[in-house]
Amino acid sequence: MKFPYQMLLDYVQTSLDAEGIGDLLTMAGFELEGIEEVDGDKVLDIKVMSNRGDGLSVFGLSREVLAKDPKSSPTKLYEAAVAGFPGDEWPVMSPSPITIESKECNRFCGLVLENAGNGSTPDWMQKRLKQAGMRPISLLVDLTNYIVLELGRPMHAFDFDKLKGNRIVVRQAKAGEKLTTLNGDEHELKPDQMMVCDAEHPVGAPGVMGGLETEISESTTRVFVESAHFLNTAVRKLRKQLGLNTDASYRFERSVDPESCLQGLRRFHQLLQEAGVSPKVVGFADEYPNKPQTPTVNVRVSRANLLLGMPVTAAEAKGYLERLGMKVSGDGEPFSVQIPTWRPDLVQENDLVEEIGRIHGYDRIPTRLPHGTTLVSGTFGIEAFIDRVREEVVRAGFTQIISHSLRDVHPLDANGKRIMPRNPASPEAAYLRNALWPCLADAARRNQGEGLALFEIGRTFTANGERQELAVMTVGELLPVHWVKSQSPEADFYSLKQALLDICHQAGVTASVVAPKSSDPRLHPYQQAELHGEGGAFGLFGRIHPTAAEESSLSPDTVLATIDLERMFASRRDDIHLKPISRNPAVRRDIAILVDEAVPFASIEQTIGKALGGELERMWLFDVYKGKGIPEGKHSLAVALQLRKLGENFTDEEANQARDRAVQALASLGATIR
Repeated sequence: MKFPYQMLLDYVQTSLDAEGIGDLLTMAGFELEGIEEVDGDKVLDIKVMSNRGDGLSVFGLSREVLAKDPKSSPTKLYEAAVAGFPGDEWPVMSPSPITIESKECNRFCGLVLENAGNGSTPDWMQKRLKQAGMRPISLLVDLTNYIVLELGRPMHAFDFDKLKGNRIVVRQAKAGEKLTTLNGDEHELKPDQMMVCDAEHPVGAPGVMGGLETEISESTTRVFVESAHFLNTAVRKLRKQLGLNTDASYRFERSVDPESCLQGLRRFHQLLQEAGVSPKVVGFADEYPNKPQTPTVNVRVSRANLLLGMPVTAAEAKGYLERLGMKVSGDGEPFSVQIPTWRPDLVQENDLVEEIGRIHGYDRIPTRLPHGTTLVSGTFGIEAFIDRVREEVVRAGFTQIISHSLRDVHPLDANGKRIMPRNPASPEAAYLRNALWPCLADAARRNQGEGLALFEIGRTFTANGERQELAVMTVGELLPVHWVKSQSPEADFYSLKQALLDICHQAGVTASVVAPKSSDPRLHPYQQAELHGEGGAFGLFGRIHPTAAEESSLSPDTVLATIDLERMFASRRDDIHLKPISRNPAVRRDIAILVDEAVPFASIEQTIGKALGGELERMWLFDVYKGKGIPEGKHSLAVALQLRKLGENFTDEEANQARDRAVQALASLGATIR
């Protein structure tokens, strides 16, 4: 906001120059963006925060200067503004020409003046408007613009005789109605738009711009001066729909004091008389159906000292708040503060403590070393568990991605109803994701290479609530190209399975692989499985379905997994079992068996595990063969057995015997040695 320094001196007696005022306001939270000289006077440019509409006026900034600088004092004009510019009583129009039908209008005041347009704008006022970046137009328009600058009170003047029925009705627009604004643009109105109308049709966009049809002209004899209050949300919506940006809308969107409506009219009448015009007051009307409540907040000085980190006495705290225009009552702890109507941003005790600190001065907070005890920090519970899982997934060779929760529809979405925000920013962000696989698929498509291993940890959203999930995706070569080996193994169902089991093991979860009761349509019907723990199923993995791969522009060899981290956390082992590490070397024996394709590999694992007991340290599948020499409905599996004893070495004979026991046990599954 720009305003001339001399204009501030109308309201404040101070020894501070323009630079001093700028520094003072900066320390009060209104940052000085610059000072320039225009027509021989210093003009300050102050940045006003979006929740401080009261600071968008010289009067409001004068209040801040008086509160911040105890050496400054208010002028008679400031005291008159606080009192609302009192004057002679105006005749009240009966019946009232104003009707409020819209809930988006809290108050509407109107003053009808006769013979008000015969005059010119004083030179001093034209100069100040130019200094503030406004263009002088005519006396009545310049007066309303000056009051916007001075008091932050938007106003508008209508030609009263052009208002059909000499009435003002604030209502929602009707279908098919149009409005031509003062800039000459015609707007087709929507039924949800609040409008200022006469007895027949809209004549102004409230809080934004007046209508061309009721514009003041040289032939105007009677003027209807509007001073109203509209909801900031309604003005913002209307301004965006009409595509208009004005000083009035800028202030209404940041809150305007509803109690300043009469103050603005009084000041308008006063300035009109000072300009040498003596209009006849035909009548005054004030409709105020929604008077705001002024809340009372209790403030504890002890709480203020704790939050601010510096000592402030009760007398100082009360004085600061009173200098900001608030009514303070009570002598004890706490004391009560009545929030003024021009400060809707103050709603609780902490807000008032901030006001106390702002006026007292944050630069007065003493510098001291930190003291006290250091609490135990870090993450606990499921947060610590998720961190551990993340580390293990990274250690397994996967790269983490982070994607947005809002996205469009994707072939890899989970089944179920999608959650849609009320006002999506774009079609690409129309839904909350219900699965992480689409995010991985997008990342894989953008990063095509020889081999990809990606994962994401994040929340998914369904009608049943939110879930914290881990999703992984891998395709292509598992290892980077190395000069020793010319070919790297490819990622597949079995490599992903082993990686997931290793991650679960390292995270303290004993997991088993189980065939799903019903297949997931996103995965290959014969290459998918579930991860089970003590609490039941917590994960799903498998090879992507060929149709889903084609629709997602992914390789049909892509393998995916998703894990519900909360269910996985519930399956973790709370107790830790320690056992000594064997100093004896492990030995390996491989077996190749012929078995029906219908036999789950999990059954093979369980059978070998029971047969070998503690001697089996680890086992894994390293080859699957189907083709020449293999009967229909069967396949050949090559399984590696890693054996180790505690305290002694395996002899070749003992290792062979262990292998034979495993083969004999597998006979119960119909498996034969190749």
